[in-house]
Amino acid sequence: MYKITSAIFYIHQKGIVHRDIKPENIMFSEKDIYSEPKLIDFGLANKYDTSHVKRLKTFVGTPLYLPPEVIYGDYDEKCDIWSLGVLLYSLLCGYPPFYGKNRT
Repeated sequence: MYKITSAIFYIHQKGIVHRDIKPENIMFSEKDIYSEPKLIDFGLANKYDTSHVKRLKTFVGTPLYLPPEVIYGDYDEKCDIWSLGVLLYSLLCGYPPFYGKNRT
């Protein structure tokens, strides 16, 4: 989790929000117990306004890992932090913290 959190911190410093953090988007550099985890699939990533005047509005990402702000259409880079929390919960427990039949 430390390495993935560091990667998110780095892209946020560059003004980029990933918007699709989930286990499927974490790969390892080698088939080794000590290999480095890598954050992949920046297909939904976007630049954001670092002054926080203009917020993101597009509903994108995997619903299971999205914060309510993304569903309502008014969010910033902190949506990645929510997804990290859901990822950590899923890794520790083996199942996601929330279930839903629709997006509301």
